[in-house]
Amino acid sequence: MTSPAKHGRVSARLAAIAESATLAVDAKAKALKAKGENVIGFGAGEPDFPTPAHIVEAAAKACYDVKNHRYTPAAGLPELREAIAVKTLRDSGFTCKASQVMVTNGGKHAVFVAFAALCDPGDEVICPAPFWTTYPEAITLAGGVPVVVDTTEETGFRVTVEQLERARTPRTKVLLFVSPDNPSGSVYPPEEVAAIGKWAVEHGIWVITDEIYEHLTYGKHQFSSMPTLVPEIANQCVIVNGVAKTYAMTGWRVGWMIGPDDVMKAAINFQSHSTSNVSNVAQIAALAAVSGDLEAVKMMRTAFERRGKTMHKMLSDIAGVTCLEPEGAFYCFPQVRGLLGRTYGGVTAHTTLDLADIVLDQAKVAFVPGEAFGAPGYARFSFALGDDDIVEGISRFANLVS
Repeated sequence: MTSPAKHGRVSARLAAIAESATLAVDAKAKALKAKGENVIGFGAGEPDFPTPAHIVEAAAKACYDVKNHRYTPAAGLPELREAIAVKTLRDSGFTCKASQVMVTNGGKHAVFVAFAALCDPGDEVICPAPFWTTYPEAITLAGGVPVVVDTTEETGFRVTVEQLERARTPRTKVLLFVSPDNPSGSVYPPEEVAAIGKWAVEHGIWVITDEIYEHLTYGKHQFSSMPTLVPEIANQCVIVNGVAKTYAMTGWRVGWMIGPDDVMKAAINFQSHSTSNVSNVAQIAALAAVSGDLEAVKMMRTAFERRGKTMHKMLSDIAGVTCLEPEGAFYCFPQVRGLLGRTYGGVTAHTTLDLADIVLDQAKVAFVPGEAFGAPGYARFSFALGDDDIVEGISRFANLVS
């Protein structure tokens, strides 16, 4: 008689997923706040502004419309898909059909579906570092293999065509491209976007381009959409985006994915079996957001630019810290290696993970260590919080490490 096979209680596939470092830091900070601690959290990547009133009002009204109490198409409300196509042309100059748009449960969901739609087991995905903590997990769950290409402060955290070519193998299927970038705050100039797009076309490599921070650029830096600059890549390019960052709608969970007809057909079929439609009320809110003007967005961008300058200056003034001025998104990404190997309050910071724990415990300031983004020795500080909190939080950090 054979003994029964032993199985783990949790699948190896899910057990291998790393915890989201950004959400973990934010959760720890919020837990301390709930206990009455005066914690300043630089961990979460969400605007501190409320969702604009006209968007909230549209959602409130939608709650009373009975048709929004029912199932709707898995690909999204037809009027929202059309509005996203119009908005994409308005904001990035890229023309697509409504049928090429799929509404998702947030931008993160769009990222997962995009990789699921493109990757077969063993397909390689070139992933420039530093990278948002979720990307490698999404790639791996889809059966892909992340191929990390490191960038540096010296190149403005921007990957070059030469680096991409060295990373390319016969198994390369996808390039992940993000500009403006989380966590580094870098923005690729148009000529570099075009060069990378042409390289991808030349070698038949798909591009997943995450445009979630498209409206958050500062100074001379401007967002450029790759399929607009390189039209010939449109048939091998997937755009992911959403309302979270632009319209202060992180909790509403509405994103989207845009791609060629065959890929979108497969993605929509997948979504029909996994989540069905996104919440109708949230879709109506998103419709009001993407169909409206950008005045509230301009106000938020002005505030973020001011805050980013303040944070950059304060971080740059700390001995042992170097920091590039953010060009987009709402993060500073300082190099803090000069603070490692030192003892603070009897505890030694050997790594940036150690440093993050020490700073949270002793200064009640939360930031995300660079290990979460494939960049040990760096730290991500979000400036999506009030001006006074930024000054207070960075002052506490500086006082502890100085």
